[in-house]
Amino acid sequence: MLIVISPSKTLDFKPQKLVNEFTIPDYLDRSEKLIEKLRKYNVKRLLDLMEVSSSIAQLNVERYALWNIPFTTENSKQAILSFKGDVYLGLKAETFSSSDYNFAQDHLRILSGLYGLLRPLDLIQPYRLEMGIKLKTAKCSNLYQFWGDELARKLNVSLSAMTKPVLINLASVEYFKSVNVKSLKASIITPEFREHKNGNYDMIGVFAKKARGLMSRFIILNKLSDAEDLKAFDEEGYVFNPRLTKGQTMVFTRG
Repeated sequence: MLIVISPSKTLDFKPQKLVNEFTIPDYLDRSEKLIEKLRKYNVKRLLDLMEVSSSIAQLNVERYALWNIPFTTENSKQAILSFKGDVYLGLKAETFSSSDYNFAQDHLRILSGLYGLLRPLDLIQPYRLEMGIKLKTAKCSNLYQFWGDELARKLNVSLSAMTKPVLINLASVEYFKSVNVKSLKASIITPEFREHKNGNYDMIGVFAKKARGLMSRFIILNKLSDAEDLKAFDEEGYVFNPRLTKGQTMVFTRG
């Protein structure tokens, strides 16, 4: 079982003393090409490209200027401890044991506009580059074209080592579009999380994001390998809803 999740805009690069182990991202050569392109953008151009505030644009102009290889624990930090958005609030990686980190390293992947595909302990430097941004490069008009089939190829390498090659898609639609699902050599299960409201079960973004982290944590802490075991997920009031589950979309509801 292999989990994929999205990164977050919120970052925390304060020094950490939780884990000493680290790995280096597989696509730093490609990341460097994107950085070289982004360094040509001034604040106004970056503001227009990303549709962000001038302060965020300025921050990222500074980040791209400082970004440099080689990555070390002095200038970088493990990805799973750097991202701090809603998904990562649910994941609570700062509470993992060493065996949890080891399991996550083999069974969790983070999709990234800049880094392509990250393992939890891969070092990263601060950045902002959402997958849906239409950053033009030499032969590509956006990041989906830039990454092409490479992310699916790399996921297949990890899946091929597993007894049960199942991909648990806990990424957002924006990020999962970067994976050519037709190339994946695995079944894909997409959990959905819905809230009871006015007689219906609706998906509410902020809750769904945290729930994706909670589900990832559930898989990691329990060292799950069988997708059927996901039905036991009951964190923060969610329960498996067989009535709403259809095909490969596994629905969990609460309220």
